[in-house]
Amino acid sequence: MDDKLTIRREVRSLIKAMSTEAKQTSAEAIFKAVELNKQFTEADCVALYCAMHDEVPTHDALLRWRSMGKRVVVPRVEGEIMRFYDYTPESMTIGAFGIEEPTGDCEVEASAIDLIIVPARAFSPSGVRLGRGGGFYDKYMSLPKFRAYKLGVAFACQIFDTLPCDPHDILVDSVIWA
Repeated sequence: MDDKLTIRREVRSLIKAMSTEAKQTSAEAIFKAVELNKQFTEADCVALYCAMHDEVPTHDALLRWRSMGKRVVVPRVEGEIMRFYDYTPESMTIGAFGIEEPTGDCEVEASAIDLIIVPARAFSPSGVRLGRGGGFYDKYMSLPKFRAYKLGVAFACQIFDTLPCDPHDILVDSVIWA
């Protein structure tokens, strides 16, 4: 299977078949593993996404990481680009694509992020990432000042031995799944 659209459809169907409880159990295992990761323990500033219904849930991790003293930043889509802002629960609103986004106006520079947790439709164990097709993360991770360690998170059904990869696709450094 090498067609990106076909893979996206298959994964969407597999995730839709997962129960809320199964998603939450997987998320707990994934983020427990993230928290044991050297890149996480050494990071001052961690970028994490606000999950859509078909992504690994991040709500608990967002709150827990703030309470651990991490600077947590979340993305906001602004037209064709994505920027990151400090996460504070009271500053969140529903934004682009129905995703929770920060309302703050103080953008966090790409160079300030030590670790970025990256969602995707699918990953290979080697770090090939198949996104939703908008290119937001590929564009962000291509910024000249971006230097963060790239960590993909996924449900087990999102892991494929091989995935199609175009020259503009940015690979993640490692992937954690459950």
